Parts: sequence; structure tokens; C-alpha cells
Amino acid sequence: MTMLETVYCMEGLFDQLGLPSDQTSIDDFIANNQLPEDVKMTEADFWSPSQARFLCEGLAQNAEWAIVMDELNARLHGQ
Repeated sequence: MTMLETVYCMEGLFDQLGLPSDQTSIDDFIANNQLPEDVKMTEADFWSPSQARFLCEGLAQNAEWAIVMDELNARLHGQ
């Protein structure tokens, strides 16, 4: 993979968010940050403003990250 290639997977998303991106860290983050059904992922209080903005923009623009963001949203909501 070259430096210009982006991997649109959960590990890559966590890299973009500046979070540890190994599988154990991802699983722990999701397990420790479960959201009630009525809380939008983008409004969760565990994101920094820049992380929340990245997620909002990615979902609103249906960016390349949107599929992975949808998966993260489902997992944070226990689905």
C-alpha cells in the first residue's frame, strides 16, 4: 500500500479518528462506549469536536468512510 492509498476499514477509521486501531483496542472502545438507541453516534460525548465533525461530514456527504461509519454506529448501538 502506498502512502496515498486509504484503507476504508474499521482500523483505518480509528486511525483517522486518532484512536488506537488494533482489533483489541477497537473492540474495547466499542464495548466501553455503548450508546442508547436515542443517542446519535455523532453526538456521543466521548468524541472530540474534530472527531465528531469528521464523522458528521463523512456521513452527510456519504463519503468513502460512510459504510465503515455505519458499521461503527451499529456496533456502538449494540447491533
